[in-house]
Amino acid sequence: MLRFEDILEEVERFLPRFDEDMLRRAYVLSAHSHRGQLRSSGEPYLIHPLNVAMILAQMHLDEVSIATGLLHDVLEDTPVTRERLEELFGKEVAHLVDGVTKIGKFEYKSKEAQQAETFRKMLLATTDDIRVILVKLADRLHNMRTLEHLPEPKRRAVAAETLEIYAPLANRLGIGRMKGELEDLSFKFLYPEEWRALNTAIDERMKASSASMERVRMQLSQEMEAAGVRAEVTGRVKRLWSMRQKLIRQAIPIDQLYDVLAFRVIVESREECYKALGVVHQAWRPVPGRFKDYIAMPKANLYQSLHTSVVGEGSLAFEVQIRTRDMDAVAEQGIAAHWKYKEGKLDPRLDEKRVAFLRQILETTREVKDPREFLSSLKLDLFPDEVYTFSPRGEVFAFPRGATPVDFAYRIHTDVGHRCVGARLNGRLVPLKTPLQNGDRIEILTSPVAQPSRDWLTFVVTSRARNKIKAFIHSAEKDRAIEVGKRLLERELKKSGRRLAKLLDTKAFDPHLAELGAARTDDLLADIGFGKLVPKFVVQKLFPAEEEAGAEGKPEKASGLRAVVRKILPFGGSGIRVKGDNDLLVALAECCKPVPGDDVIGYITRGRGVSVHASACPNVKSLLVDPGREIEVEWESVKDHSFTVDMEILTEDRKGMLARITKVISDAESNIQSIDARAMKDGNAVITATLTTPDRKHLDRLLIAIRGVPGVTQVRRKFHTHRPAVLPGPGAGTGPEK
Repeated sequence: MLRFEDILEEVERFLPRFDEDMLRRAYVLSAHSHRGQLRSSGEPYLIHPLNVAMILAQMHLDEVSIATGLLHDVLEDTPVTRERLEELFGKEVAHLVDGVTKIGKFEYKSKEAQQAETFRKMLLATTDDIRVILVKLADRLHNMRTLEHLPEPKRRAVAAETLEIYAPLANRLGIGRMKGELEDLSFKFLYPEEWRALNTAIDERMKASSASMERVRMQLSQEMEAAGVRAEVTGRVKRLWSMRQKLIRQAIPIDQLYDVLAFRVIVESREECYKALGVVHQAWRPVPGRFKDYIAMPKANLYQSLHTSVVGEGSLAFEVQIRTRDMDAVAEQGIAAHWKYKEGKLDPRLDEKRVAFLRQILETTREVKDPREFLSSLKLDLFPDEVYTFSPRGEVFAFPRGATPVDFAYRIHTDVGHRCVGARLNGRLVPLKTPLQNGDRIEILTSPVAQPSRDWLTFVVTSRARNKIKAFIHSAEKDRAIEVGKRLLERELKKSGRRLAKLLDTKAFDPHLAELGAARTDDLLADIGFGKLVPKFVVQKLFPAEEEAGAEGKPEKASGLRAVVRKILPFGGSGIRVKGDNDLLVALAECCKPVPGDDVIGYITRGRGVSVHASACPNVKSLLVDPGREIEVEWESVKDHSFTVDMEILTEDRKGMLARITKVISDAESNIQSIDARAMKDGNAVITATLTTPDRKHLDRLLIAIRGVPGVTQVRRKFHTHRPAVLPGPGAGTGPEK
């Protein structure tokens, strides 16, 4: 069991003179405050803050950070107040502990809303002091190391959040070692069967090649010594998550994953890095297209290294990473590798670039009110910049993989994005959805009368572009919806001899706005135009006495969005329902065919009830331009119910492949509703199938089983895209989904 003295010994190794008294006082307060509390494992809760403090000490952070690690849960889980912390430890520690503390003392409409506000608060605190995020990462790392003690649903939720937010955050801060461990632990708990299969396969391969690994390491050392390069050579097996991603990206089975081994060559100087590269390429045959120079062109997180893949004896492929000791420290510890203070603050000259992206995230999401949209933007902004492009003036811009000229246009300026009509890549006209490649020179063509297209939302990658496009479309559609709403409401009011203009002048709607779910009269009119509110229902709210006099019974009281939808759609759904209601017309979207266990989003359509999409559906991005048409839905507990899913399987064009795959599906007790196979010219084949499954767990097991069939290179659920319909005018018919 970890002891407090172990932490002190670790701190003494890198910080001979430190405030030991403050750490002891922090330990005593933490032990006293958490007294009697237990973790899910049954251990005393104090074990957790001790381990968080040790992780921070191993990162060589200062005593203030380590004290924060010891105290990071006292505000959330004990009666200790911020004022008490400030009194005992000063403003600095109190600020850091408060920044790490989750927001849990207020009522939120959803889990996403609480999660979004917690991250927003943490980012605000981090831009003032980067140590907030470092303590939070250490907290999450220890929680992931002990995640097996939580119930499975909670394990999956924490692992998914870690993989989507915390691991990319560690990567953007350059903390490679922590990023790798967070990814592998998330992999283990999110996809346990797949993790076990890959782990077993790699273990078996390493048993057979351990001698080869040591032989290559010795040869590398000897080659460097013979060339006069002072080098430290180490070998390791690549991380499981990175190998899993490579299997998916390259659509290859496990037995075709060759470069499992990676060797690191640490040299003394930048010049020796390139000399060592020459030594490697002389001794082994390099793999074309696999050399990357991150020294001349560092990654966005300031990572620097030379990467090359080579092939040795017996077709043994391996990767070699070459870097200096300073580069290696930055690669492993990131921002913590250059932890220096000037008047109590981190030296801005060293890590301003790393902190700048956090400020950019806050800036681009400042106006994003919808929690799910905020979290989506946060995840997008945390993706590593991997594509380097050039403007006509030679300026370098980094983008996530898959970024397009539209992303580039909005990066330059919002007006350039709004007026974008075309793009030239390397002097050649290309479609706006063309993915950018390393080294592309981009020129944006604009027109003063151009406007953003809703279709752009299906291919833009950066959150800045997406938020700007959504804001423009929402504004334009809202203006039109207000006019439509006025005409529809005017038509309904005429039945009782009333005029809308007079009601607007007398502000007759104001007392009922909150009950109708609107902040202003324009919002109310827009809701009518969008189809969220029925004009007759609004008139009933304004003049209830007349309606009651003409009705046999008192109409049902309703308020808010759900009440309105109940008024419009008095039917039940199967398998899924609107939260808090069980009598609404609900339909599973055909484009993504969600199954129980999927994260789902409800979207209010015109005339067809609530359409339910999987959150991973490609159409969600364009459908939810107006967050007001989103409604919370949840899966019901249904037994003996089957759901259909579409699946696409890529295989080698072998004899009997279709029979083997159908047998696996049959053995998994799934029914095949339809199946089609076609051979490709490149010697591969594509099989598309519509299957039945009771839930997501069963589907995941089926995907793993199919992926294990020899000759299968990739298997995935198939989602279908469609062009969302635009806002109709009065009397217009309804399209496939509006």
